Amino acid sequence: MLLRQLQDLLERIYDVPLDFDVRDFVTTDRGQLPEAVRDSGTDEQLLVQPQAGELAMSLFLDPALLARLEAADPIDALHGRNLGDFWTALEGVSHFVCVAWNARHDRDVSVLELEMQAEIDKYVLSCWLLRRQSPQRFPVELHSLLFARTRIDPVLAGERAGLYRVATQYASRFCGVMERRLRRRGSDQAAQAAVEPELRRFYRMPQRAKCAYIGQMA
Repeated sequence: MLLRQLQDLLERIYDVPLDFDVRDFVTTDRGQLPEAVRDSGTDEQLLVQPQAGELAMSLFLDPALLARLEAADPIDALHGRNLGDFWTALEGVSHFVCVAWNARHDRDVSVLELEMQAEIDKYVLSCWLLRRQSPQRFPVELHSLLFARTRIDPVLAGERAGLYRVATQYASRFCGVMERRLRRRGSDQAAQAAVEPELRRFYRMPQRAKCAYIGQMA
């Protein structure tokens, strides 16, 4: 249920309705992972394979991860004990939605875009949930926790570590601006309504435009 809820939230925020349910693409069988990442200890991996002009997708999520999230549902209460698992599951759903939406519109999407968008989605959905769960409090620690205190695992990242760092830097700058705009608003609903058009425009930009846009943000 959580995975579908995350997909629904992303579809609504970015206005990217899909005809697919992420749950139909989930596997918990580590043996289906490519040999190169099978023994890496990863809890999440989106597998994409072109097939006769179409894309075949499969989202691996570790069963222990899903069990922990079922026992401590972040939709009801997001806190320090389930935040890491929430971000891991959300990253997979974010990748799935982004690939599926772009494929539906005959658009390519790069790994850099996927990783940048996933980091943005972590901030946006975490902020939305925390403000809904505690309406009188703005989660001022969220940006630092996600972008300053979280470290890239060099073992899991491998040769893509540099790419992940670049994606995180772009997402950090974008979300920092979003945070300042959100904090100027008096209520969570007003804040969300104010930034959602910009989030939707950004989602639809090609990679080069996204990077240029972030570089000009103030």
